[in-house]
Amino acid sequence: MSVLPRRRRALTPAVLSAAAIAVLLPLAACDTATDTAGPADGRPAAKAAPGFPYTVTNCGVTTTYQAPPKRVVTMNQHVTEIMLALGLEKSLVGTAYLDDRILPAYEKAYRSVPVLAKEYPSKEKLLAANPDFVYGGYASAFDAKDGRSRDDLKAAGIDTRLNLENCADAGTSEPVSMGDVYREVEETGRTFGVRDRAEKWIADARATVASTAGGLKGAEPLSVFVYDSGDKTAFTAGGKGIGNELIKLAGGRNVFADLDKSFGDATWEQVVARRPEVVVIYDYGSTTVAQKKKRLLEDPVLKDVPAVRNQRFAVMPLSDVVLGVRAPGAIERLATQLHPASAR
Repeated sequence: MSVLPRRRRALTPAVLSAAAIAVLLPLAACDTATDTAGPADGRPAAKAAPGFPYTVTNCGVTTTYQAPPKRVVTMNQHVTEIMLALGLEKSLVGTAYLDDRILPAYEKAYRSVPVLAKEYPSKEKLLAANPDFVYGGYASAFDAKDGRSRDDLKAAGIDTRLNLENCADAGTSEPVSMGDVYREVEETGRTFGVRDRAEKWIADARATVASTAGGLKGAEPLSVFVYDSGDKTAFTAGGKGIGNELIKLAGGRNVFADLDKSFGDATWEQVVARRPEVVVIYDYGSTTVAQKKKRLLEDPVLKDVPAVRNQRFAVMPLSDVVLGVRAPGAIERLATQLHPASAR
């Protein structure tokens, strides 16, 4: 079984001086815009782009943008789709690493962007695209062993952003929520000067989530076991990632919500003991959904697990269960599978 990037375990825009940052950070916290002081020689400062300068702290890295980045490389599908959802394909000079197909609504825009590599490009190939900004979906996008750490890229004059679901690698351990989805889109929109587009997407997303919740009113949550992969152990969704939130909002209860990480291993004995009513299979890679079902149905250890005995399976593509613009629709689709009589 292949291992997902998340588990394999910068500066062209002018950055304020250390002294200026020290003044601005109390005002900025993790998301603020500030005025630009004039040059020391007394000449008037160049007029900033609307909404700039903009200072944001992302997974422990604070950056001030004087204008939107112009040459962007996205690494991992879900951040590519965030850029495309915000209509920013003309800012993209490269992309890499698909988990499955790009959403149909974004296919035409995606085809206009050069694909640098099937998985992650080498540092040399990345730098050859001459980016001023690299947007990573998983911490592995900024793998220090490959010379792509955020510090390495900063030294090369390249700003970076890491998807918020992966901030755990930067020392943040709060569970991921839909609030983080909205924050990811908002901060990306502000970084690229399209705050209005981000706000519209967020309003539509909130409406979709609320509509799904309305359709589930009165439905009893079903206990859910996520089967990502694994043979000797079950690789499953824990309580820290967006997958746990999607299950909850779709009318389920993750039986491994007490696992203190986004993903991790559980024993099959634990699966049996927790008696899930539904198995949610993550669909990706070379192992098919049919093969995963077969593995579960033919395991004698699991024969009395209610979900297996009753063959209650739901299926979610991997790109639906990471922090990105698919999340609202993913909640709706999962709710329909868990509660077909209730979900609208």
